Amino acid sequence: MELILIFLSAAIVNNFVLAYFLGICPFIGVSNKLSSAFPMGLATTFVMVLTAIVTWLIYHLILVPYDVVYLEYVSFILVIASLVQFVEMFIKKVSQPLYRALGIFLPLITTNCAILGLALFIVLKDYSFVQAIFYGVGAGAGFTLAISVMAGIREELELANVPRAFQGAPITLIVAGLLALAFMGFAGMISV
Repeated sequence: MELILIFLSAAIVNNFVLAYFLGICPFIGVSNKLSSAFPMGLATTFVMVLTAIVTWLIYHLILVPYDVVYLEYVSFILVIASLVQFVEMFIKKVSQPLYRALGIFLPLITTNCAILGLALFIVLKDYSFVQAIFYGVGAGAGFTLAISVMAGIREELELANVPRAFQGAPITLIVAGLLALAFMGFAGMISV
């Protein structure tokens, strides 16, 4: 039951994008079309899960036993950059159209602060290995949910009669704020 609560907390109640405002760049930049937003969410989820696994192992098997915890940020950033390169090469080999659709935003997963935040939250919350995996899956699912909902709304907005002053970035930021307010309604439901 605790693992399910960790998953739900990371995915909905404490959504990285809409509650902590982490990962805003790809959230705004890739949410034009659902066809590119959903795969971006899946790629980010994959990186988040691998990051949770690898950083937990590095922290508990290397950094803590050898008393070099001060290398936490450097080692986590190296892990994240390596994983993103792996995902980029995989997508380029498997799906060229998806690779072109994601464009510059795929390498930007490296600088996605949501992924570094995930690694740091796992240490801060002192999760076990299995809890860290559920937290990573939940955070990735929450990111995918947020970016997909935003993409769906933005596709509908292209058909709407939006006043000229609000077209483009202003209406996108207003929608993001409304989504954050909607997700705030879940606050307090789960405390993990």
